[in-house]
Amino acid sequence: MTTESTSAPVGFIGLGNMGAPIARRLLEWPGGLTVCDVRAEVTEPFVAAGARSVTDPAQVATHARIICITVIDDAQVTEVLTGPAGILRTAAPGTVVAVHSTISDRTAQELAARCAEHGVEFVDAPVSGGAPGATQGRLAVMLGGSAAAVDLIRAPFGCFADLIVHAGPVGAGTRMKLARNLLHFISFTAATEGQRLAEAAGISLTALGKVVRHSDAVTGGPGAIMLRDTTAPIEPDDFWFSILGHVRDLGEKDLSLALELGDRLDVDLPLAQLAVARLAEGLGVAHPALDKETP
Repeated sequence: MTTESTSAPVGFIGLGNMGAPIARRLLEWPGGLTVCDVRAEVTEPFVAAGARSVTDPAQVATHARIICITVIDDAQVTEVLTGPAGILRTAAPGTVVAVHSTISDRTAQELAARCAEHGVEFVDAPVSGGAPGATQGRLAVMLGGSAAAVDLIRAPFGCFADLIVHAGPVGAGTRMKLARNLLHFISFTAATEGQRLAEAAGISLTALGKVVRHSDAVTGGPGAIMLRDTTAPIEPDDFWFSILGHVRDLGEKDLSLALELGDRLDVDLPLAQLAVARLAEGLGVAHPALDKETP
């Protein structure tokens, strides 16, 4: 680890619900912290804790060589970078700009090209873990950018993240985050479907929630099956064939029982119907492949 990577001054733009707890973890960063937000009052606790506060992104870039951006959307990120008082007006060549906001991967690539014109490195760096993860320093960060830029930001990012993944070139971090959040919100939708079934069956929803959180903490939840390098069908002699075949059998059995219960209680379960139809193929152990192995 180079001296630069452990002492580079850091700037942070956007101290909202997610940005503030991340930035607080950087208050003791040896290179110092400069903060900026359109609401001057939210910077006051940071100043009291020893950070520098400035009024616009261009001023951040005069003090920082690693700049984190946590604002709302693509338009705000673009303004922070390229606007009249944007980072690129003053950023020195070699500055690394990391965007924690979840934006379009195309926007990330377009902004990286703009940054490159100024000798500035752009990294899309969306996070997963929410404000509690940020507060605890346990975020996962998915990085899209050059190896050199990623190496420079690993040390300061270690203040707020305990998992840092270099997903690939610019845009890859965002694409990983979108895939992760697709799973996240489909799971939420599945949770609402499970709640409807439980409610119709006279089951306590809060008790069910306790069981789900408890068992997912033990088993890893949906991430427990995400251990292969490919989604291709699994060959019968592959290590995962019997394991995921067993998962398929259990899943199809339990989904069928849940669907039968839903039919009796007149509860529509469209996600369960999709799941029972697609589970085997999604796991890579579709029925024809398994049936060939059945005596």
